[in-house]
Amino acid sequence: MHNAFPRLPLPDVAFDAVPLARPLDWVGMDGMTLPVRVDGADGVPMLVPAAVDVAVNLRDPAARGIHMSRLYLRLQQALASETLGAPTLRRLLDACVASQEGLADRARLRLRFDRLLLRRALRSDNAGWKRYPVEIEAELTEGHLRLTLGFSVEYSSTCPASAALARQANAQRFSEDFAVDPAPPAAAVRDWLESESGMIATPHAQRSRAELRVELRPVFDELPLEPLIDAVEAALGTPVQTAVKREDEQAFALANGANLMFCEDAARRIAAALAADSRVAAWSVRAAHLESLHPHDAVASVSGRNPA
Repeated sequence: MHNAFPRLPLPDVAFDAVPLARPLDWVGMDGMTLPVRVDGADGVPMLVPAAVDVAVNLRDPAARGIHMSRLYLRLQQALASETLGAPTLRRLLDACVASQEGLADRARLRLRFDRLLLRRALRSDNAGWKRYPVEIEAELTEGHLRLTLGFSVEYSSTCPASAALARQANAQRFSEDFAVDPAPPAAAVRDWLESESGMIATPHAQRSRAELRVELRPVFDELPLEPLIDAVEAALGTPVQTAVKREDEQAFALANGANLMFCEDAARRIAAALAADSRVAAWSVRAAHLESLHPHDAVASVSGRNPA
């Protein structure tokens, strides 16, 4: 049986009169879940889940709203099919502006996802996956693309003050244990060092986290996430490890001994690495040492802008 009444067009209140008309800085959607295509560890592209925010400006005061579904559909198609990079983001933001048919002339996009990188052990032939939280912000204004890359790195920090106090306590025990023999043979000293008496105090160390935001120069098309992570971890010297054997753990202990640092030292090390990077226009760093001595964190922040 057919409906005798004709199908009416669907109402669209977007064209209703606008109360309190004025342009709006940004209108869009936050917290969309979409797949993003990134380069995998072996160079083969892979899809990762991401939280996505998108917005455009509404420059026409007489327009009630923007075309949100058009933004969503363009993002869904482009992020899953094109490998993430500066050219992809520029094309996508251009498409977001064009989809509004004159309602907007600016667009911005924020992506948050976890990047997995396969990292080699320090000495053994093992390797393991490490997770790096990533946030990418892209904004297109008057044809100019601004890209900001945020990520965090976990590392170990051994307190210099605690190390000095531990050395002093160990030296004092040595003096006490060898008081009757001011010139002990090397074998006796070695045996003592390998015994529990040879290390009555140890410095405190803790897992620590560096959070970074880097504004990239527009002349580069890449999103240099992995090279920047490598540079930061090299500057710190003690990135946390995944798959380890005893030889790796010993190498990690040696790295901590060679890289004693307060949170202030860590922030300065990272700042020096970013200040020397030609891909970076501006940067900010927050180093947080999740104290094992105290029930609170020690933190240091620094920011800067590199010469043009």
